[in-house]
Amino acid sequence: MALVLGLDLSTQSATALVIDTQRGTTIARARAGFGPDFPDRQHPEGFIRGGLQGEVHADPLLWLDGLELALQRLAKLTDLALIESVSVSGQQHGSVYLGAGYRAALADGQVNTTLSQKISPVLSRRTSPIWMDSSTEVECREIAQALGGQQAVCDLTGSVATPRFTGPQIRRWAKQDPASWQRTERVHLVSSFFASVLAGADVAIDTGDGAGMNLMDIRRGDWSPAALAATAPDLARKLPPVRPGSTVAGNISAYFVARYGFSPSCKVVVGTGDNPSSLVGMGASRPGKVVISLGTSDTLFAAIEGIRTDSAGLGHAFGNPMGGSMSLVCVRNGSLAREAIRRECGYATWELFAQAVQASPAAQAAVLPLEETEITPRRAAGRIAFGKPVTKDTLARAAVEGQALSLRLHSRWVGTPTTQLLLTGGASENPAVAKIFADVFGAPVYRLAVSDSAALGAALRAAEAAGCGLKMADLERIFCAPAPGVVEPDPSLRQAYDHLEASLAKALAV
Repeated sequence: MALVLGLDLSTQSATALVIDTQRGTTIARARAGFGPDFPDRQHPEGFIRGGLQGEVHADPLLWLDGLELALQRLAKLTDLALIESVSVSGQQHGSVYLGAGYRAALADGQVNTTLSQKISPVLSRRTSPIWMDSSTEVECREIAQALGGQQAVCDLTGSVATPRFTGPQIRRWAKQDPASWQRTERVHLVSSFFASVLAGADVAIDTGDGAGMNLMDIRRGDWSPAALAATAPDLARKLPPVRPGSTVAGNISAYFVARYGFSPSCKVVVGTGDNPSSLVGMGASRPGKVVISLGTSDTLFAAIEGIRTDSAGLGHAFGNPMGGSMSLVCVRNGSLAREAIRRECGYATWELFAQAVQASPAAQAAVLPLEETEITPRRAAGRIAFGKPVTKDTLARAAVEGQALSLRLHSRWVGTPTTQLLLTGGASENPAVAKIFADVFGAPVYRLAVSDSAALGAALRAAEAAGCGLKMADLERIFCAPAPGVVEPDPSLRQAYDHLEASLAKALAV
């Protein structure tokens, strides 16, 4: 047996996943929900509501308690002494702020105090801004102005200055509370913080997660002095170094050995963000495979050959933890927009919606449904129609085709031909939706059978980095196989979809 552990600290839960790389099996899975398992904390969704001016924070002590509960449950399912290596996936753009004494707190191996009891006294900021935060529009403009404009920020860091990113969040707090900022000795991301907790020592930030901060030079894979200077005073000293995602940080700390029975020789691999980790966990760490998650928001991500950024400033370039970079395109109007169309058309079930899609002619009329203000493209709520006029009978197909064409248009900057399209999320199970995406992208569609992809990605990285005997290509083939069945594209529709995409681009240029 060769057991490895992947941990995922998401917005709502802590997940622990153990796999056996020799047998190709999942050994155990345990989860702690921040809301249901800790009702007295009154954070039912895992974050703190009611922040001023768009602030959305979470409680890092709740994250620590969730990790401990997940490990307690995992220890009842499998022998943690057999685990050879561990790595972490953390919700991207979340950050933790530590003050004097934090190194001693991380290294404290005594089991008579919990992790949250050790860390609480050394927090210089009681709560952690997370990816849902939208309070930093002013700071984004200030950073962009200091660096020569938004396109310069994108060329340097992989993304325009973005409100949910850590750099603007740091700047806002340093301006609001300079005394607390001065007392802060270390700023960690969620992934690097939990890797540090596991190792009992300060652990680096990997290039995958570091690229989601507006602070890292995407081409050098290291902090940008200009971006640091544009963000906050003395920031360079307060950040850990940047290292590749394959770096082994050291052995697991004495606390986890004594409390949960881990072997002292268990290796800790640096963590990464949930998006880069999911790229690995879905078997798409090499260029050619494109993953589209059809959920509340629709997200497209793919490995990139070399380093490339979006000249339009809409897509994001993050580091690929397996080397190179990855793209991410996020569309706010995903399943909620599809649901609105279904209700408007009067279809009581998704089966009826699918029947209507299949009964409508393909590649003739399209609508981009924006039920809420959109970020990709940047547009107010409304609908953008292109192609032939839409009727109530053709609206269902037109809306799904519009969403697929928008994702295709806004991922053109990635530049790598799509050999496979991997669909996940609730809408991916709808055969009519899957067929549209196959036809629009001109690539075979596979439905992903992977669950807990971020935790699985952490486990796979832990396996390869710690030398468990298999390369990532082999691990992906074993653990990331898609569900049976493939949806083939209709090549006769390519020209019609090309014309529709051009019409969408023209409509958005107005």
